[in-house]
Amino acid sequence: MIDNNDELIEFADEVEEAPGLKLTPWKILIVDDDPDVHVTTKLALKDLSIEDAELTFVDAYSAVEGLRLLRQENDFSVALIDVVMENDDSGLSLVQAIRDQLHNHSIRLILRTGQPGFAPESDTIRLYDINDYKTKSELTRTRLITSIAIAIRSYSQIKQLEANSKGLQETLVATAALSRLSNINNFAADVITYLCTLLDIEKECLICAALNPPKEAPFILSAAGHFSDWEGEPLAKLPEERVRKQLTQVLESKKHIFDNGICVYFPGANNQALAALVEPEHTITASEQRLLEVFCSNIAVTFENLQLYSSIEQLAFQDSLVKLPNRNGFMTEIGRQLNHSPRSKKALALIDLDGFSYMNSVLDDAFGDEILCAVAQRLCTHLPRSHCIARVGGDIFGVFANHKDLTPQIIESVFSEPFTLHKNESLRISATSGLILVDDDSLSAAELIKNAGVALKQAKYFNRGKTVLFATEQADKARDRMQMLNRLRAAFSSQRLKLHFQPFIRLQDGVTVGAESLLRWETDDGKFIPPDSFIPLAEQSGMIVAIGEWVLSTALRWRSSLSGKVDDTFRVAVNVSLVQLKEDDFVESVIQHMQAQRVAGHQIEIELTESIAAEDIISVTKKLQKLREHNISISMDDFGTGYSSLSVLRNLPFNRLKIDRNFISGSAADQPNYTIARTIKELAGNFKMHTIAEGIETQGQLDALRQTGCEEGQGYFFARPMDAYQFESWLMLSANE
Repeated sequence: MIDNNDELIEFADEVEEAPGLKLTPWKILIVDDDPDVHVTTKLALKDLSIEDAELTFVDAYSAVEGLRLLRQENDFSVALIDVVMENDDSGLSLVQAIRDQLHNHSIRLILRTGQPGFAPESDTIRLYDINDYKTKSELTRTRLITSIAIAIRSYSQIKQLEANSKGLQETLVATAALSRLSNINNFAADVITYLCTLLDIEKECLICAALNPPKEAPFILSAAGHFSDWEGEPLAKLPEERVRKQLTQVLESKKHIFDNGICVYFPGANNQALAALVEPEHTITASEQRLLEVFCSNIAVTFENLQLYSSIEQLAFQDSLVKLPNRNGFMTEIGRQLNHSPRSKKALALIDLDGFSYMNSVLDDAFGDEILCAVAQRLCTHLPRSHCIARVGGDIFGVFANHKDLTPQIIESVFSEPFTLHKNESLRISATSGLILVDDDSLSAAELIKNAGVALKQAKYFNRGKTVLFATEQADKARDRMQMLNRLRAAFSSQRLKLHFQPFIRLQDGVTVGAESLLRWETDDGKFIPPDSFIPLAEQSGMIVAIGEWVLSTALRWRSSLSGKVDDTFRVAVNVSLVQLKEDDFVESVIQHMQAQRVAGHQIEIELTESIAAEDIISVTKKLQKLREHNISISMDDFGTGYSSLSVLRNLPFNRLKIDRNFISGSAADQPNYTIARTIKELAGNFKMHTIAEGIETQGQLDALRQTGCEEGQGYFFARPMDAYQFESWLMLSANE
């Protein structure tokens, strides 16, 4: 039965499609075991369009067939379902299967029944997730169209909400994933992927970057699909004018474009920006446009974070002065290359500029910076581009490359010509280098740099201005030294260091006038490590300052314990390292220890080696004169083996010269005349200094030294070094002889 409201059907039928648009039709599933119902339903809805899209129909003549179709296709908008088909409740069972088994909650379900009393309308709507429930007799054409229109609009809204929810979820996923990236190229490539996923289109997209407008023209940073050939090209050279204009317009206006393709804008920090262009096949909806704007806002924040990370990474891995990798960047690149091509033979060099600290201090820091920049530029222009070049320290550069491209000759050729500075000043610079061949994949970047450092140290000691190739034995020696240094620290902490004392004898009458305190290191098994094995290590590491303090305090405490047992003039000699002497508070420390142990100045002697001549004589002289003011005597140890000059002897306030054992009992003794010993004695007399001879081992040596007029001596002929208890026993025995 048709009522007057059917006139509305004519209005619906006359709705025209928007010109040029062909929207996806709404799919309607008709599930009914009566073929006539299928025919009349499609006839009633013929030529109807809703929201500018047509309707298409699929027929199912049982609930089982309907369920099968729904399993195969999930894009049905509405299902018109008969309640009673193969079974009395087939329609209701199908509804439950759609919702519970297929989990399809988007499709709109309209139940129709020819037996209204079988399932009451109120109970059916309450118990089943349906959208409408009508008897076939009351479902007139007008009401059918109304139900279908309401259902389709409801379906459209649900799908739009789902799309928005999915889009927002994809935006969150993209933001999280992109925030973990640290490389701008990877970032741009992933933006393309997520943008195309959001719009559900193929990867047909390109990203244009304006990373530093004042210095660099915009260029295509990443591209996919038919745009891929343009990657890396300047924006101004793109062959397609429309694309070029759209990207330029977006970068200049800083606004999105959503017509004739999509071109979106991602602002960054410091006037840097990205623009992305995509070309979807469909016209985007207002909802999709809003979703794109949300996506762009999130990605813009991520882009700024990437720029911040890049700035931090640049500070962490690049030297700001010479614009080369720093030590961290150098190690990272070495590790990357070793992992990328582990079997290729590499070489690593550390290059130290000779005399740089002197040039930097005599001139100024700006001049030093200019030198470093000039060297960096020379290295980059003279060495192949495959080399990794870095500034790994103050004036030390690192180079990592294939071993054939990095040889001593190649390195030295870099410094063969003078450097030209900014004022056209010509400056010749030499460099000392340590070079290693990398043929052990198991070594880390840090270990390789350490080995190159060992070679560099060897070069600076023995081949300054040259390149030294690393040898395994050098690493072994360095390792041994490090292990010994660690053992020395442990021994010092656990009080395994001891002082022994060797007496000074007045040669004319054999009286003991003093003793030299000698540092000894006794191991757990009772053996002694020679001082010449560990004292240099202590000096190089700076440990000698703490050890020297302990030696001085212990020696003066021992001298104080001898009060009443030896003559008041009995002196204890303490060897002082040049490292100790250079300490600002050295003199004050000696005076404090002297006062703490209640030892008079004339009971103390400080022994220094001839290496003192290499230091600032004026500063050293002032310190020694302060010691002399407290009646502390100063002696030069091992005289004749170093490089003292007469001016050093004249200017420094020495009381005594110690004639080295080589001129007494060694190969240079020139027995029986002892020419050098006689010469040293005469020299000391001219400077009004006393002498003491080391290494006296025989009566003949003693007699000869007496004839030279040498005042004192020490050596195995009198006594070996002894600990405090043994020395006191020896004193008692020698006094009774």
